[in-house]
Amino acid sequence: MPMIDVYAAADIFPADADRELGEALSMAVLRAEGVATPGPFHTNNTAAYIHRMAPSAVQTAATAQARTVRIQIITPPGSLNREGQKQIVKEATEIVAKVSGDATLPARTWVLLTEAVEGGWGMFGTAFGKEEFGALAARAKAAAGA
Repeated sequence: MPMIDVYAAADIFPADADRELGEALSMAVLRAEGVATPGPFHTNNTAAYIHRMAPSAVQTAATAQARTVRIQIITPPGSLNREGQKQIVKEATEIVAKVSGDATLPARTWVLLTEAVEGGWGMFGTAFGKEEFGALAARAKAAAGA
């Protein structure tokens, strides 16, 4: 159940691209986590937040209106192995370049992977760790098969 935040100047992506960007990134993270066939449990609980900012709100030391994209992906404890990390950074970078229509954007796309600490992921009023996530996934799988 990853959470994805995309930060970019408002005009980097087409005005109507939020859904395409959010869905593509969500599915890419699930693939990187090894979820071969995501069901409602996964698709309803993987969220992308698109933060469109004024161009002047994105700064580097070199320019007052940096044409960069920052993607932060927060995952539950242990959900991405090393290959999954490499896969999602590559796919996320490709997705933002495609959606933006800017083939030079990969050189200015930063992907930050953050793993929640054990017990540092809350939902349903519970601080989830590996054990709680495992039990929740098992219940969802059993309910889908019933």
